[in-house]
Amino acid sequence: MTEQLIDDFGRRVRYVRLSVTDRCDFRCVYCMSEEMTFLPRAQVLTLEELALVARAFTELGVEKIRLTGGEPLVRKGIEQLVDDIGALPGLDDFTMTTNGASLRKHAKRLYAGGLRRLNISLDSLHPERFKQLTRTGELARVLDGIQAAKEAGFTRIKLNAVILKGRNEDEVLDLVSFARREQLDISFIEEMPLGDVSDHSRAETFYSSDDVQALIETRYPLTPTTESTPGPSRYFRMADSDSRVGFISPHSHNFCDSCNRVRVTVEGRLLLCLGNEHSVDLRAVLRRHPGEIAPLKQAIIDALPLKPERHHFTTDGDIQVVRFMNMTGG
Repeated sequence: MTEQLIDDFGRRVRYVRLSVTDRCDFRCVYCMSEEMTFLPRAQVLTLEELALVARAFTELGVEKIRLTGGEPLVRKGIEQLVDDIGALPGLDDFTMTTNGASLRKHAKRLYAGGLRRLNISLDSLHPERFKQLTRTGELARVLDGIQAAKEAGFTRIKLNAVILKGRNEDEVLDLVSFARREQLDISFIEEMPLGDVSDHSRAETFYSSDDVQALIETRYPLTPTTESTPGPSRYFRMADSDSRVGFISPHSHNFCDSCNRVRVTVEGRLLLCLGNEHSVDLRAVLRRHPGEIAPLKQAIIDALPLKPERHHFTTDGDIQVVRFMNMTGG
């Protein structure tokens, strides 16, 4: 029988978000500062270490792995890592979050390696605004990347849109219309209070999922679904479209009671909660016992009591967690 990871509150950990790099070719205003200092290579898990971590979690009953960053596709050798993880038995859902800018180059190879789903960040459909929000991104490359992913065979591609008051809330309906037209799902995400961003005050830009939903329903009535995924999205359907609309609401609709996720940062820190600093250093275990899976699995099992019952995000501008989202794994 496959081992299982059960925390002190009876929640089974089925989902791991594995960060493969803290680097990114974008500098999104809600994710990182414009001038970032990235980790030295020696502090970053090797591809072999990342693959061993993934294997350890699947042997402990994890059914879903999502590769995150930074931007996963800037990591040299990412396709080999996808091959290694895609071949693991017991993995029901293998996915990646990406900004989409490099999908024209990588999509076919990723799909051939066993990756089956993509979340693509898209916060604006206006090129100039897209450039402002990402600081360095080109909208045309992302839109072409979406097409490349569809051509490669990816289905149930999901867009992720972070809505900031005064920045892009006027595009909510356009983003839904785009998702419907392209037969994509879309999730709207409340901004996470991670890291001290200098671009804006989070209290001023907070725009709740309830506000987004009300805006959408002025044009597209939404019906709650009973569908559930290992992730935190609450999904809704529209009567005349196969596209699903999701909401990820760490502030307004806390989802901690059903949290089945943990994260591994690119430094190898096992984070038991997005909104807390409780962590275990898996890199130390990996380098003390190179290539050995048993000590790694035991360290993961021993970490479970650190998983708290819930996080406590606020929207008043306080920084609950000092690490940026690119360090955490998006």
